[in-house]
Amino acid sequence: MRFSVITLFPELIEYIFSKGVVGQAHQAQLIQVECVNPRTFTEDVHKTVDDRPFGGGDGMIMLVEPLVQSLNSLISPQAKVIYMSPQGVPLTDQKVTELSSEKQLILICGRYGGIDQRFINEFVDEEISIGDYVLSGGELAAAVLIEAVSRKLPGVLGNQQSSEMDSFSNQRLEEPCFTRPRECLGQSVPEVLLSGNHKKIQDWRSKLRDLVTLKKRPDLLKMNSLQISSLKRFWSAMPDSEKKALGLDHFPTSSLADQTDP
Repeated sequence: MRFSVITLFPELIEYIFSKGVVGQAHQAQLIQVECVNPRTFTEDVHKTVDDRPFGGGDGMIMLVEPLVQSLNSLISPQAKVIYMSPQGVPLTDQKVTELSSEKQLILICGRYGGIDQRFINEFVDEEISIGDYVLSGGELAAAVLIEAVSRKLPGVLGNQQSSEMDSFSNQRLEEPCFTRPRECLGQSVPEVLLSGNHKKIQDWRSKLRDLVTLKKRPDLLKMNSLQISSLKRFWSAMPDSEKKALGLDHFPTSSLADQTDP
């Protein structure tokens, strides 16, 4: 996968992807992350990349020509051009999976008051947002997208199942996790995780993911009354100490009305 970022601050992107799992994937050439600065394609002494908006208003608007030349220096026939914008479609796990099948993603990072709409009309395939809020530029949003998409690519994670079991995969949140010591802060690791019975652990984790999602993000679930009742029996059978360790002292009854079919 080739990630190409058009940004006025390439050092932000370059630093982020010199570290961590994605940094290792970059060094191993499992992914390619490259940056182009539109200032490279300016000819005036000030390297001007923006100007005042027609009609007045706050902020400066990024000029079309430096962006076009930046894009031309990167684009390939297989490229998908994305503008990181709070007006775009949300970056969900489903969208990340979809993007992971692309060969090249060109990410446009706006600054100041945004970029000239005519550039968007002519060259941008899709606008994507990481949330309903505004940042000073698109670099952090681009980094989030690159990180999320990279995790879906073969070889980037040590175990590809790590991505498949992440929160939001299959519209479920990940279950709580534990490490040594077995006893900590007056709480014990659930006994099933110490049993060595992998089938039992897998089944337990699957039900627990449903229960955690019902508690924290019921909007992700569509459950009927029988499924809710089954989850409640699963929760009721837990020892109180296990419920406490899992952060599930109470069954999430506040979610039942919304998630139970009539």
